[in-house]
Amino acid sequence: MIQRIQTVYLALVFIMTGILLFFLPLWTLNDGKAYYFMQNQIYTIILGLSTMLTLVSIISFKKRQNQFVMGRLNIILNMILLGLFVYRSLNLSGETPAVSEKGIGMFLPVLAIVFLVLANKAIKKDEDLVKSVDRLR
Repeated sequence: MIQRIQTVYLALVFIMTGILLFFLPLWTLNDGKAYYFMQNQIYTIILGLSTMLTLVSIISFKKRQNQFVMGRLNIILNMILLGLFVYRSLNLSGETPAVSEKGIGMFLPVLAIVFLVLANKAIKKDEDLVKSVDRLR
């Protein structure tokens, strides 16, 4: 059902990955220009897959097992994205004149992973509840 708590968590992940990263920079260059994720094609593809997977997971609320698997795949995609962000930021350290400060957009995959884990816990809890009710019949 749409009104379950995991749908709220998945909606928050959708808002973070689908909307907020368009407006929040990953890091700011010394000349004042912001670097957004759209400037790198790999970031755009992985984030698009993550957003699409979240939306499909919200829509497939009747198939809890598929929703759980999609949540795990989404966690893996966000970890890959976070790894790429960290790798890029470590290559452009503060010592070089290329980057002056890290943006909040770089840490949104961490929050997305947290909410995906919470959503998967709620999905697992629902699945266990349904199995326990089916045993009683």
